[in-house]
Amino acid sequence: MNKPRCAWAGGDALYRAYHDREWGVPLHDDRGLFEFLILEGAQAGLSWITILRKRENYRAAFDGFDAARIARYGADKIESLLQDEGIVRNRLKLEAAVVNAQKFLEVQEAAGSFDAFIWQFVDGKPRQNAWCSPADVPASTPQSDAMSRELKRYGFKFVGTTICYALMQATGMVNDHTVDCFRYKELKNN
Repeated sequence: MNKPRCAWAGGDALYRAYHDREWGVPLHDDRGLFEFLILEGAQAGLSWITILRKRENYRAAFDGFDAARIARYGADKIESLLQDEGIVRNRLKLEAAVVNAQKFLEVQEAAGSFDAFIWQFVDGKPRQNAWCSPADVPASTPQSDAMSRELKRYGFKFVGTTICYALMQATGMVNDHTVDCFRYKELKNN
């Protein structure tokens, strides 16, 4: 059955599966939130489909997104990752992933969980938007601005407001499915 979807989820089967099962679903698991934080940072300047196609490789290369293990990566591991064709081989992004793992652990310690920290920017519940077209969807909001500022204050890297808003969309902090998309109504009551 051909269901109406957000325009961006069109032709690629991997995009459709991600759209239909994950994007915009409220996520409260710290490991999952950390995974998206790292992947959204890796995506900077690239298309999301590029990252989706490399996602399983990222999971393998980054020890299942175990922040405690990644926080201990040293220069040798970075050099090894730079040789891994299955991920985006950008030194700054790889080094940022290690820094972000260290800061992620600091936030967990301070806030009790990364989930509690990150969801505060939407008062703990998904914001329900009602966009009619993809052109209506913003690249950032005051909430993503605040999240970016706070993450940067902690020392996180690759966490500009646009990346933070993409993180919010991916993890269901906002429902940015367009109103004609079948997922909009399914997620509206979450």
